[in-house]
This record gives sequence, structure tokens and C-alpha cells, in this order.
Amino acid sequence: MTCITTTFLADGREILYFDDAGTAERAPESLTDHRELPVRPDPGQLRFDALSREWVAVAAHRQSRTHLPPADRCPICPTTPANLTEIPAPDYDVAVFENRFPSLGPATSELPAALAWGTSTPAVGRCEVVAFTPEHTGSFADLGWRRTRTVIDAWAHRTEALSALPGIRQVFPFENRGAEIGVTLHHPHGQIYAYPYVTPRAAVLAAAAGAYFDASDGTATLAASVLQAERSDGSRMVLEGEHFSAYVPFAARWPLEVHLVPHRQVPDLAALSGAERDELAHLYPDLLRRFDALYPTPTPYIAAWHQAPLETEMRRAGQLHLQLTSPRRAADKLKYLAGSEAAMGAFINDITPESVAARLREVGSEVASEVASDVAGTTAGTATRTTTHTATRTTLTPEGAPA
Repeated sequence: MTCITTTFLADGREILYFDDAGTAERAPESLTDHRELPVRPDPGQLRFDALSREWVAVAAHRQSRTHLPPADRCPICPTTPANLTEIPAPDYDVAVFENRFPSLGPATSELPAALAWGTSTPAVGRCEVVAFTPEHTGSFADLGWRRTRTVIDAWAHRTEALSALPGIRQVFPFENRGAEIGVTLHHPHGQIYAYPYVTPRAAVLAAAAGAYFDASDGTATLAASVLQAERSDGSRMVLEGEHFSAYVPFAARWPLEVHLVPHRQVPDLAALSGAERDELAHLYPDLLRRFDALYPTPTPYIAAWHQAPLETEMRRAGQLHLQLTSPRRAADKLKYLAGSEAAMGAFINDITPESVAARLREVGSEVASEVASDVAGTTAGTATRTTTHTATRTTLTPEGAPA
């Protein structure tokens, strides 16, 4: 059972420690932020684009955010006397905290109802950082089963908590990996955005899912039908488990693109059962290892967890799934979004989805020993910590609900 400790940083931002199963409560000295931080900056703006009817965030304060610091100045490593970081503890398993330079938030509220050219509002919402490990180097694929399981519980917990905030319409956990993607910190980490509106991509997916659901009189979902078709065809399947399957989509946009989909219709990570989370903690790192096994150097990627928006009409047919994509089209080549993609949103893929799926299946044998090692890790011993009563602490059951 993942254990959670909640406290606050020196400027009032919330931080949560998600500790691997079996750990005791944290010592008081690990919960106090001794920095003198400036007052949190005013939020940016959300501006309404009347031509597309989409919201655009304007966050000029992010120009001063930390950019690729040296390892000894990393802001999400554990705190040391020489480096007081965003995570006050001298050690941690997984930590989630409010971003110091957020695109959205920290306030949350409803957006204006009347929308026209010139409409703007404070950039309400919330942006959080998820530090996957105290280790400065490595990747998500290196975490091991137990730590991956803790991260999944953290994603699920934050999805549920952020979904309950006023005005939030969509919760989006994601990871940008690699300088080619544009990361500003090398330390393995991800982010969670809680949007006050349904994002353009999510709206398109929700509309397609809703239309399919209605056409079937509520008897079938689009995600399940596509998964069934891909499994029946087989040429683009990458792996199949008891609860999840992964495939390269028939109309893949990116040189490397895999969708990981649960067999059961669930709207978000918070709705996954304990058994589903357990399997996900095996299969997701397996996919990441396969991406890295394709070329001599690590593959940059975006891991995007698509969760059903919080609008009631969008959740009835919505389906959680991962879209794992990379612009890498060869060992020394990247796909850039140029005229057709960037201007028109009309993608042109240089690689056939079938060939990508075949290669990902082939390299599966190369990472099988690593997966077996992860399985062995599920029975490994766990660390202990001394007890404290200075912060709010809860425990998650295997089903993910507060105990």
C-alpha cells in the first residue's frame, strides 16, 4: 500500500510524498522547507482565440524558470546542506508538488461564460511536478516494479484530487523525456496539468467517441472497438496482457507511436483496480524499454495519459489510454513539425505503422530479462522511517481508495 504524506513548501505550495509500500511515517526534519522564497508570482493569462474558439495560456513569468542546471544544483533532487531544493526531504520515493513556474494556477475557478474576441481571464488551473525518483540520472524504465507502482498510485491520487477542484475540466498526467522534446530538467520527472477547459485534442477524441457510442445505442465504445480490430488484425500489435494491450495505431501520426489501452472501459487512472495497476507497472516500463532498444542511444518521447474529460457527456464513452510518441525516425534523424503538420494539423508519417510494430515486437526479447528482474523486485524488502505526526498522512489500499 502506497503511503502519502502531505505538507507545504515555504511559499505555501503543496507537496506530497508518495512512499513505496511498507514505509513508516516520515521524520519531522524531512518535512520543513528552510528556504526563504519570494511570494508566488501573479498568474498568467488565458486568452480566448475567437477564430478557433480555443484558449491560449500566456505565461511570461515562465521565461525565468530553471533550465538544464548541473546535477549539483538540480531543484528536484533531495535536499542537501549545499542544495536546498523543491523537495525538502533528504530522501524520498516519489514526490508531487505544485510547480513554482506554472502555466496555470494556482487559483482555480470557472471560466467566463460569454466568449468573444478580446476575452481574457487569469490563468486558473493547476500545474504539478511529479519526481519519479531521488536519483538524478536514469529514466522511468529504470524505476523497477515497486517504484513504478507507487508512481501509478500517485497519478491516480492526483487525478482524483485535482478533478474535485472548482472549475477543473480535464486532468492530464504526462512525461516529456529527452532534450529533443524540450525538457528543462534532466532528473526523471513528469507533470500533471489540471485544465479549466477541455483541451482541443481531448475535445476531438471525445466527440468521435461520443458519436460512435450514440450510433451503437450505447452498446459499444470506440476505444474498445478499435482495440478489438487491432487485436484481430495483429500486424500492429506490440504486446497483450490480461488487463492491457498495446498497439501501433493504423493511422499513426508519429514515426514511433504506441497506444496502451485497458481492456475494461475506465475513464481515468483513478478508476483502475489494484490488479490493473499491478499489470500496468509491468507493461508500461516494458514499452519504454522497447523504445530505447530500437537505437544505440535513449529515445526521446512524450508519454501522454489521455483521460476522459470531466464533462458528463464526455465521460460516458471516454476511455483512459496512453499515447506514447517519439519524433525519432532514425538513429540520427528527428521528424519536425513543418508546414503541413504545424500549420494545418495534417500529419505525414515517413514510416509504416506495421514496420514499427514488427520492430517493437522483435526488441521485446532483448528487454525480457529486465522485465523478469522487475517481477523479482515485487518481493524485495522495503525501507522503514521513523514516525512523525507533523503532517497529514494517508494510506492507499491496493484498490487505490483511502484506507
